[in-house]
Amino acid sequence: MIHLKDVHKTYPGAVPLHVLKGINLDIERGELVSIMGASGSGKSTLLNILGILDNYDSGEYVLDKRLIRNLGENAAADLRNHLIGFVFQSFNLISYKDAVENVALPLFYQGVSRRKRNAMAIEQLDRMGLREWAHHLPSELSGGQKQRVAIARALITNPAIILADEPTGALDSKTSVEVMKIFRQLNNEGMTTVIVTHDPGVGAQTNRIIRISDGLIIPDSQIVKSQTDMDNKKTDNVSVQHS
Repeated sequence: MIHLKDVHKTYPGAVPLHVLKGINLDIERGELVSIMGASGSGKSTLLNILGILDNYDSGEYVLDKRLIRNLGENAAADLRNHLIGFVFQSFNLISYKDAVENVALPLFYQGVSRRKRNAMAIEQLDRMGLREWAHHLPSELSGGQKQRVAIARALITNPAIILADEPTGALDSKTSVEVMKIFRQLNNEGMTTVIVTHDPGVGAQTNRIIRISDGLIIPDSQIVKSQTDMDNKKTDNVSVQHS
């Protein structure tokens, strides 16, 4: 589904910033994975490349059997609109449009008639348990409801993949659990989902955690070794305290 081979990205400037330093990554169809890393690790840049929001300098990115490389703005927008559903931390809902209109917006850009796109939006809102809130503005919704509207909007084009950037970052712990239940249910239905998060609790609810540090994917073997070293250090400290 997603294949990256030796992907590099450098931002130009007085001092060029080499953000991605040879990313190799494979995500299979139907996986629910999280990408975790500290601020400045490169995870946001990686998500932008996965979402065809930014180009990369060298390497290879294949999405759903399509080579993504040096696309023009229109071609990139067309692929995003047909292949990818986005969910953002800040919801990105249009304040003066009600829930139905917000959910239907991607279909507007595909040229779908108002009647059909609104009917499809109602179906997605019903799926999210929000049918009775269909004609409410974002200002009348709770944070959890806004995020469910955003998820419905991401799903309305029947995308191949959902990319979620800190989808629980603006939510309280109870609402975060509810939102993650939705992502797991979508995964159970076969939806490929990639979640960027700094929250270990969110990562633990995905099927695989991909850790990125200093522009590189950390191999699982190094993660296990690091955890073992930490456990040994804790044991040594306990032994010293009792000696």
